Amino acid sequence: MILKQLAAFGCGYVATALAVRLIRRGVSVTGTTRTDKSAESLREIGIRPCIWPGEDIPVAPEAAWLISVPPDGNGCPVFRSFGRRADESSWIGYLSTTGVYGDLDGGWAFEETPLAPQSREAVNRVSAETQWRNVGAHIFRLPGIYGPGRSAIDRIKDPQTRRIVKPGQVFSRIHRDDIVSALEASFSRPSPGSIYNVCDDEPAPADEVLSYAAALMRRPPPPAIAFDKADLSPAARRFYAECKRVSNARLKASLGWRPLYPDYRSGLAACMSEESDNVVDAK
Repeated sequence: MILKQLAAFGCGYVATALAVRLIRRGVSVTGTTRTDKSAESLREIGIRPCIWPGEDIPVAPEAAWLISVPPDGNGCPVFRSFGRRADESSWIGYLSTTGVYGDLDGGWAFEETPLAPQSREAVNRVSAETQWRNVGAHIFRLPGIYGPGRSAIDRIKDPQTRRIVKPGQVFSRIHRDDIVSALEASFSRPSPGSIYNVCDDEPAPADEVLSYAAALMRRPPPPAIAFDKADLSPAARRFYAECKRVSNARLKASLGWRPLYPDYRSGLAACMSEESDNVVDAK
């Protein structure tokens, strides 16, 4: 597929990174946001911003669509507004979550694994997935996302950070740039209606990741605290209530994709390197 235009519904962390890559290749990008301030930030990097809900979104026929707007109790708000025009697009991608699998007690999640969402947010994701898949969208299920400015490196800088220790608990994760490369691989080999888990090769405990980040920064690891003694928010408790390993085998086999950062060690090292480069540039 020759991509000429992208409409990014929800121009957040991942969509913006993809847009920057595409703009460098001459692709025109329109992105939605909710505030004038963020619209100006998008404009500065070459994205045509639209305030939505609110403004009309000039989506050209044959543009690719990327949807990352959070769902609500009725599914995806973007689908309700634009789903009837889905056949005008050249490609549709919906960014979902591996939270739709629920808790697997450390077992592996594959795309055909029965869905068992435990939170209201995950239930809403299932509804949104169904809406978009029914009109031929590609579904990308994402675990914990990290990358420059949003990684364990940044958490180590916060003196309030604690390492939550829950024996046997593991999570899958993915570097932002590897999500971008997976989306680009799908542009090259579109398969409408397909579902892909997008994650790295090594599920790992969250406390282990924090300890490694601290070592990279030559700092002591944050104090450890047992999960059952940690004063966590309801959202954080829901996060720790699920334990699973997510497989990326289908993505590799179908699209020939390989993660640039196959584990958290390589990904955090890249975040650390980019941060160092930014400091030098600032000087």
